[in-house]
Amino acid sequence: MTMTSTNDDAVALAQSLMACPSVTPATGEVFEALEAMLAPLGFTVDRFLAGDAPDGPVENLLAWRTTGAGPHFAFAGHLDVVPPGLGWTSDPFAPALRGDLLYGRGAVDMKGAIAAFVAALAQLPDDLPGTISLIVTGDEEGPATYGTLALMDRMAAHGMRPDLCLVGEPTSSARLGDVVKIGRRGSVNMWIGVEGAQGHVAYPHLADNPIPRLVRILSAIEDEVLDEGTDWFQPSNIEITDIEVGNPAHNVIPARATARISIRFNDRHSGASLIDRIRAIAEPLGGTVSAKISGEAFLTQPGALSDIVRGAIRDIAGVDTELSTTGGTSDARFLSRLCPVVEFGLCNATMHKLDEAVAVQDLRDLARIYALVVERALRG
Repeated sequence: MTMTSTNDDAVALAQSLMACPSVTPATGEVFEALEAMLAPLGFTVDRFLAGDAPDGPVENLLAWRTTGAGPHFAFAGHLDVVPPGLGWTSDPFAPALRGDLLYGRGAVDMKGAIAAFVAALAQLPDDLPGTISLIVTGDEEGPATYGTLALMDRMAAHGMRPDLCLVGEPTSSARLGDVVKIGRRGSVNMWIGVEGAQGHVAYPHLADNPIPRLVRILSAIEDEVLDEGTDWFQPSNIEITDIEVGNPAHNVIPARATARISIRFNDRHSGASLIDRIRAIAEPLGGTVSAKISGEAFLTQPGALSDIVRGAIRDIAGVDTELSTTGGTSDARFLSRLCPVVEFGLCNATMHKLDEAVAVQDLRDLARIYALVVERALRG
């Protein structure tokens, strides 16, 4: 196989994946479709289920091909999609070509990118040394408890550790290749509870209203300035996302009040340090705090990997790429523990929306860019 200037297979491969309903957590048919694409290309495919209810079981796929001594380049992604919702122009799981666009759930997030990478594999030179792997989960859009983390354990069991990793999330904004992610902020959610004593509003001395204490706690949290941002990250932010008392009666002082906050934080913090910081505010005012860390912040400093990706984008698409850390979390937060990671994929304007769609030419160009990235990464 030799490098080619275009690749028409990316569209057909995307249609094949998109035609498999795979609302998170994805299992079965869509993984069978991907395995059928990889096996003829010489990949060993390991599909497995991980985890138990309520967050599992989750199906995952690890595939690899080694063609001599050399670096290990990994591509990571997910086959699960968010629920399509009502109001689509056409069946969200019957991919439809209309004009220059391919419509269907997962077109950009992110079955299209996975299809483009598989198409890129067919473009690679025969003499390319090293290992190529695909790290593909069926649960990125959901809890993600038994997805990429389980895949990382599976890789360790196989004695595999990539040197470089590209995650195919839809990072592009106005046009293909204009944005590449080199980091992401972390995410932690916290639940603040204040206990009181129920009673009649006419006899407040016989009750203990928890609401004023919760309000004082939230006011103090709102006054917190976590940081002013860094060279690569915007300032960390705290948002109050829920307040609940659950009191149906107008003449009853409630016994309990709770609130939820969400913090998106840069690499000046850890999830644990922020939990400690909120507890230091809440506990002296009578509150308790429980928390769940969704992911830590990470940054892949600009260097060899981002240079390869930017260079390939420039050579194929003629675009000068912005390196960014904006947006929500992704599974790159886990993979960054193994090796340098960047994220690059299709335009994100329609992800998670009705009539999600990808430009056909973007699919073909993305396959060419991915092929050039892999070749340059493995040739060093």
